[in-house]
Amino acid sequence: MRFSGFGKNCKFKNMDFVNRRDIHVLKYFSSFVSVSDGRVIFVSDPKISFCPLASHFYKGFCGAKTDKQGLKQAIRNVIELKIREYGFFTANRDLNTREIQVPYGASEMLMFALRRKAIEAAVIVCDGAGTVITDNGEAVQGIGARMNSLLFTSPISNTMRTLKELGCHAVFDNALIDQAKGVEKAIEAGYKKIAVTLSGNNCEKLKEIRRVEAENGVEVTVLVVCTTGVSEGKIEEMRRYADIVWSCASLDIRKIIGACAWLQISKQIPVFVLTKRGADLVSSYAEDSSFLSELSRQKQYLISNENRGRKVRLGVYNCFLREEKLPVFSGENLAMVKS
Repeated sequence: MRFSGFGKNCKFKNMDFVNRRDIHVLKYFSSFVSVSDGRVIFVSDPKISFCPLASHFYKGFCGAKTDKQGLKQAIRNVIELKIREYGFFTANRDLNTREIQVPYGASEMLMFALRRKAIEAAVIVCDGAGTVITDNGEAVQGIGARMNSLLFTSPISNTMRTLKELGCHAVFDNALIDQAKGVEKAIEAGYKKIAVTLSGNNCEKLKEIRRVEAENGVEVTVLVVCTTGVSEGKIEEMRRYADIVWSCASLDIRKIIGACAWLQISKQIPVFVLTKRGADLVSSYAEDSSFLSELSRQKQYLISNENRGRKVRLGVYNCFLREEKLPVFSGENLAMVKS
């Protein structure tokens, strides 16, 4: 059985997906991970040895860079922690929070954008529900704060029910992941200013989303996340159609997307803003929402924690804005993976 985002030739071997009613597949630290009945049942070999976000938040990665089995165990431990502590892939899923987990995370930005009416709805994915439409910022953060690249999921009735109580709409009863269809349904529901998140593995949906946007005369802000290990072809799709791209552990994203970006947020795990619409979303995350409006579109800018330039506040974090040729690398970037 094949799933979206795996690549046309990628299969899990020796895995009996067909006879399992509860199966969830994600990509984490470049490994494919499958979960069933609240247990991690498979972890593929990782293709990278370092991820700045994983190393920052979780134990077990820094000391296992050259130990493939050690990395696989660390990956398993993280997913099991999320199952145990936050109910991922189970009926006990924590789905509502306003707590900021990642300083410049996609769900954090969407939460603020919904709160401040910069967008009307977000199309996201949730384990146990698939494609979800919501105008509830805390639900976006609850779903996405600790989410990794979800490629396939099975419906969980309690998750579906809780989402409905939170004002969210699960687009498909079978928990299908299809953000382009999600955008269509959001438009049918009357939303005109929509944001959508896509994982790097699903960039084939970018062009379709832009087609749907143009045909319906709406505004869709596209955020591409979980980009580690994506192909050059998918990077080109991001360059052409995305508004904001998270670089994750990809050196090619940093080089290719970074070079044509207008704004880079962070040096350690850069977030690249490519369009005015992307800049508008970032502005809604700022204490002063006008802070980007006076900047030249002919120049490039960096926001970082270095005490250089104009002081700004994004979310709950103080940082500094300055003009800079992009991309800007940190020392950690030397360990990034080429696609």
